[in-house]
Amino acid sequence: MYHILIIEDDAEINRMLRILLRQHGYAAVSAYSGTEGLLVHGAEIDLVLLDLMIPGRSGEEIIADLKKKHHVPVIVLSAVCDIDKKVALFALGADDYVTKPFHNEELLARIEARLRSGDTAVPDRLSFRDIEIDKSNFSAKCAGRQMDLSRHEFELLRLLVENPNRTCTKSIIYDQVWDDKDSADDNTLNVHISRLRKKLKECHPEAEYIETVWGIGYRLKK
Repeated sequence: MYHILIIEDDAEINRMLRILLRQHGYAAVSAYSGTEGLLVHGAEIDLVLLDLMIPGRSGEEIIADLKKKHHVPVIVLSAVCDIDKKVALFALGADDYVTKPFHNEELLARIEARLRSGDTAVPDRLSFRDIEIDKSNFSAKCAGRQMDLSRHEFELLRLLVENPNRTCTKSIIYDQVWDDKDSADDNTLNVHISRLRKKLKECHPEAEYIETVWGIGYRLKK
């Protein structure tokens, strides 16, 4: 599954893009400013959708930094259609440019083309310590034992294992694990983390795998 980072400060547009991408088989991560986009961007991201008019550091200012941190295609989204502006953005490192408002079909086609040319898919099989995940059939093992996970529990574990060196913030977890971000809250997340910890403990009673970063989110324990 490809992971796409959306950097867009308009909450409604960000939400609509996230839903559109998930409906077409992509995992979507949201950021709402240039600074947050750079923090969220990492090795699991395969493509960036970047709005130019974002708070803090603008889209133009962070293109090079995004590429430097993890070189993946960057598709710029903007209402500006001036040809000189587009040429300047390509010079900065943008890979494509989509003018707002855009047709969903065009955006999806451009995303597919860029991903196809880059071939940056995340492997279906992941591992961390004695945890093994096969994303192709939604299965997980711990200490050689098959785990019986709900969809949300599986997606939580998948997200953590895909990011072994990073704290997954609550915002990132809500974006990637729950289709409807509004349906999740801290209590819901805590319940699912507790259940996941219990099931990991059943497989390997002496081990601890998930640690809480208070006020921020969760990460895997080395």
